[in-house]
Amino acid sequence: MSAPVVDGNDPVTGHIISTNIGGKYGERKQTISYMAECVVGTGSFGIVFQAKCLETGETVAIKEQKNKLFLNLVMEYVPESMHRVLKHYSGANQRMPLIYVKLYMYQGVAYLHFVVGVCHRDLKPQNILVDPLTHQVKICDFGSVKVPVKGEPNISYICSRFYRAPELICGASEYTTSIDIWSVGCVLAELLLGQFSPLFPGENAVDHLVENIKVLGTPTREEIRCMNPNYTDFRFPQIKAHPWHKLSGTAPELVNKLIPDHVKRQMGLEHFMHLAGS
Repeated sequence: MSAPVVDGNDPVTGHIISTNIGGKYGERKQTISYMAECVVGTGSFGIVFQAKCLETGETVAIKEQKNKLFLNLVMEYVPESMHRVLKHYSGANQRMPLIYVKLYMYQGVAYLHFVVGVCHRDLKPQNILVDPLTHQVKICDFGSVKVPVKGEPNISYICSRFYRAPELICGASEYTTSIDIWSVGCVLAELLLGQFSPLFPGENAVDHLVENIKVLGTPTREEIRCMNPNYTDFRFPQIKAHPWHKLSGTAPELVNKLIPDHVKRQMGLEHFMHLAGS
């Protein structure tokens, strides 16, 4: 959900959604109603709008699915996304406090991978919500989530372009949760650099891959084989890796563990879990 908040002049404003809850085991049925206030995001699967419960006054977020009659998901409302917060700090020529990232984002992704056992497959600043009052960070938009099964092919055209791991760009159908680690590394690098723009821009898949090589250097033959065996005969331009001199402290080492080649990312999963618990 990447669209910015708009004013109350959209067609959703004032729309009432009512539902009945309870009624089981002799419980009395209760009608809960929500009034839509404004659209806060749009995506390929539907729209998300801010609404208020008429009975309790609670503010919630409601996701309305496209082409799904009467299917509305009522969720906790978190007022900001990391995308908008990063835009704010970038405009003020400041860097976003790392507490947003180091504690909650690491723990959230580690929980998905090691406890739930799923791969998010669409991690990006727009899908990481931020509560400016509590500094809590929460992952959202699980429309692309999948339980990875070894040996089972997956769709390769997944994840938003600027945060797609190289193996996805190369058309790999057998991948692991390490593609999420790549996405997190890209987000983290943006935050550490204080830039309101993707680390790896690109107008198409080839352009995006070239941007990766400009920063990380030309992949070795073994790295290419691990990404996609069918690409081993493809010739990449020979470019040296770009040093992370703009990052301070332990940041270069950290980023280098999260967005290197496929093999090193796999080996770095334990390191990622250590970061989540620290």
